[in-house]
Amino acid sequence: MRMGEFSRRTGVSQRLLRYYEEQGLLRPTRRPSGYREFAEEDVATVRGIRMLLAAGLGTATIAELMPCMVDDGKILAPVCSGMLPDLHRERDRINEAVADLLTARDTLDAVIAATATETGGGEDVPDACETVGAGSGAGGRGGL
Repeated sequence: MRMGEFSRRTGVSQRLLRYYEEQGLLRPTRRPSGYREFAEEDVATVRGIRMLLAAGLGTATIAELMPCMVDDGKILAPVCSGMLPDLHRERDRINEAVADLLTARDTLDAVIAATATETGGGEDVPDACETVGAGSGAGGRGGL
């Protein structure tokens, strides 16, 4: 199937499919006209790529893992035990990122609680609060 139909079937943009090809994750054949031709099994490959990306793996890691993975119709499963160290390393990296995010959330919760306590539940000191919100920009981060 050609790129447009493949994009519709997978729900992945053509631009992203070209990126997957550049990264070595997809290997469509080429027609004499130069058009990409995707096979039915490429749909499952894209599903696996999306699942591994959602699990937090980068495309370089996925490119290393894909040759040792098989799609059983439900999940992409490893078929070689040699992948386990890489999978454990990625899991540890994700656990570390989660711990960092939880620490950041706890810090923010503490600042919120301290602010609510310090202001008595809503009274601002006018001079101290003049610039609050002035630099909030995109995402509301301001100067923090």
